[in-house]
Parts: sequence; structure tokens; C-alpha cells
Amino acid sequence: MRIIVSAGGTGGHIYPALAVIDKLKSKDKNLDVLYIGTHNRMESEIIPKRNIKYEGIEIYGFSKNILKDFRNVFLINKAYNKCLKLMEEFKPDLVLGFGGYVTYPVLKAAKKLKIKTFLHEQNSVVGKTNKALAKNTNLVAVSFLSTLDKFKGAKKVVYTGNPCGEAALTTTKIKKSDLGFLEDKKLVIVVAGSLGSSTLNAKLKSFLEYSKKGSYQVLYITGRAHYEDFIKDTNFNSNIKIVPYLDNLAGLMRSADLIITRAGASTMSEILALNLPAIFIPSPYVANNHQYYNAKEIVDNNAGKMVLEQDLDGSKLYKMVEELLNDKQQYDIIKMNLKNLGKADSSEAIVTEIEELMNE
Repeated sequence: MRIIVSAGGTGGHIYPALAVIDKLKSKDKNLDVLYIGTHNRMESEIIPKRNIKYEGIEIYGFSKNILKDFRNVFLINKAYNKCLKLMEEFKPDLVLGFGGYVTYPVLKAAKKLKIKTFLHEQNSVVGKTNKALAKNTNLVAVSFLSTLDKFKGAKKVVYTGNPCGEAALTTTKIKKSDLGFLEDKKLVIVVAGSLGSSTLNAKLKSFLEYSKKGSYQVLYITGRAHYEDFIKDTNFNSNIKIVPYLDNLAGLMRSADLIITRAGASTMSEILALNLPAIFIPSPYVANNHQYYNAKEIVDNNAGKMVLEQDLDGSKLYKMVEELLNDKQQYDIIKMNLKNLGKADSSEAIVTEIEELMNE
């Protein structure tokens, strides 16, 4: 089978795409893949390193700058024509989109050439690009049950979960003792995404002060750009460790007892896969406030806790952590509800649906 895959901008779009590519390759050793992404964002570096054929197109998200947006309309049309040419040469059997504005000209070209199309939505709020592309898309897969009825006009919409979570189940486990923690004492991870957040770092210093007397241990991940500023004039107990970055965060999540985190799609899928209780601090700076709705989906099912950034207070967060870790009944209920919400075989479910589509 020959497929074109498109996803761009963030790991939340790119890594689900890679998980599905890997699953398809495990079923079809002759799978031929062409990846179409942006010319200058993270996929332009990640994908070629995986020995996947890559074509970059120049395209940008719309802003409130009229001149830039006018130029982008021209670039979208140029990208669309390039995609038409690539598809006529590559002759894909299927075109898959995983979100990000780069997917728009790709799937529009596929529709024009009457090639079967697939979309995956990682968030509980449908992205603008996916919403625009849904009409007449052959197959849409969603990560949250609540999103099933949000794709008007799509020929088929199925709940599959997010394939990013599966990788967390098989990644190398990092033991607490590997980082100098005690194995018999509970571990809390605090992280604000791969880049960190200066806003959260400022607010969470007081939480760490309270945590000096806590019944748990803390690994605080600042983000590389914020580490030096964060550790200035700090003196925490041995139960608290500060690091700029952790390469295999999912590996440590397998050993942790609680995570305090943003609510990006990839993180959510890992939490669901690992049944790891979480306190979410959704980023208010993302499109459509989608992290809030991602977290709300979990909280509404009594499978996690949430505190808004504007309401964040070190003392309040400390009390939440102590209550959750020391109330075994509440903690076990959250873990059980996470298990019921999660879907451990997401990429397999997606590939099964794709196989059915290709056999129609």
C-alpha cells in the first residue's frame, strides 16, 4: 500500500501519525510512505531522521495581520497545487491527516483527485483545520468519546483513542531510585510541557516550599530555557529534585504516583494508558482553550483533578496533592475510572478501520 501522511506543528499531531505509520508497517512490510509537512517546523527535522520520505511545503497559520494572511492565502493555493502534483506522481491509495494547518492543502488535493482520506483528532475540541476538512472525509477517528458527534458531514466517525499512549506502555521504565528517590515513598512529577512555562514556574515555587514538609517526593521539570532562573536562590530538601528536562518522561510516569501537568493531547493519552492520577493545569494560551476541555473530559468522569492557572496557589495545590495521595479510596477510584476511559490499542483500532476502508 502507498500512503501520504500529513501532520505538523507540534508533537501532539506528529507522534500519533508516527504511531500509526509504525503499526501499518508492522502489517505491511512493503508499505510506501510519503510525509508532507511544513518546511520549517519540528516535523521537518523529526520525519527525515526516521528514514521516511519527506516533502516540505511553505504554509503558515492565519493571524490577525491582514498582509500576512493575504500572503498565506497565496501560499495555501501554491501548496495545494504542489500536493496535486505530488499525488499524481506518488499515486497514494490513502491520504491520512493528523492535524495542523499543513494538512489542509494536502487533504483538499486528495479530495480533488478522489483519493480516500482519513483524519485523526487528538483533542476534545475539534481543530479548525480538521473541522474544515471533515465534510466528505471517508473516515474520522477521535480520541475522546465526546467528540464523536462533532464531525458533521464526515462519512464515518469512530472512537479509537490516541495512539501516543501505547508507546508509554512499552517504553523503558525509569525507577524512582534511578533518579535518587526512595522506592517506598510516593513520587509526584510536576511538568508544564516539553518547553516548560515561566508563568507556572513562578506560581509553583511556593508549592515546592510547602512540599518540603510533604509525605511525598517531587521531581520538578522546569523546561530547559527556564532552569537556570528557577534554581537561583533555591534550597529544597532531598525529597525535591529540580531538572531542566527528562528525555523519557513516560518511563518515569510508569513509576510515579501522581503527575501535575498541562493537558496537551499526548500527555492525556499517556496518562490514560498508564492509569496515572493527575492534577491538570490547562494552558490558557492554546487555540480554542482545548486543553481546558481535554482536562474537563477527565475530571467530569471523576478520573482526575483540575485547577485553572488563574486560581493556582501553592498552598491550595499542596492540600490537593496531600488529600489525593492519602485518600486511598479516592485514589483507587480515579485509577479505575482512568482505566475505563482509556483505550490501550488505539493504533490497532485505527489500522483495523483503515483496512476496512481500503476494502470497501
